[in-house]
Amino acid sequence: MKQYKTLRNNSDIDTPKRAIRAIEICVYYHEHPDLKLATEPHPLQNVLTIGVSIPRDERRARITDRLKARLDAGMVDEVKRLIEVDGVSPDDLIYYGLEYKFITKHVIGELSYEEMFAQLEIAIHQFAKRQMTWFRGMERRGFPIRWLPYNLSQEAFTTAVCQLL
Repeated sequence: MKQYKTLRNNSDIDTPKRAIRAIEICVYYHEHPDLKLATEPHPLQNVLTIGVSIPRDERRARITDRLKARLDAGMVDEVKRLIEVDGVSPDDLIYYGLEYKFITKHVIGELSYEEMFAQLEIAIHQFAKRQMTWFRGMERRGFPIRWLPYNLSQEAFTTAVCQLL
């Protein structure tokens, strides 16, 4: 297998299904050497990257409000239905999603509602913080981001973007 192309990342073999697919792709490219995969990403040119700037405290409050709204809208019942009616494995739900992970742990009795909410809220805030760190890293690597205020109306936001173009 060493003569086959290198996998792009370990998620290519994260599950048996993905591992089998990764092997199929490796075999295909080995049997078709005329097809070359790009080793370097295609350079982006004339790109306008726009970010939405929101103060940290406001972002945190909005995340918490959105989480409450999603839970109030029936997300716990959705997870119960996925497990009890649709037969989705709790392990699969825990694996595949941030919200599903904590809500599933609540549904199967590992967490109280209050524990689930608190842990999920922290995890979402941490995720948002990692996103902002990633954007700052983009800027440090030379990818400028034009930040627009979060509280612009849709019309003002569209106008601002058109002016930047």
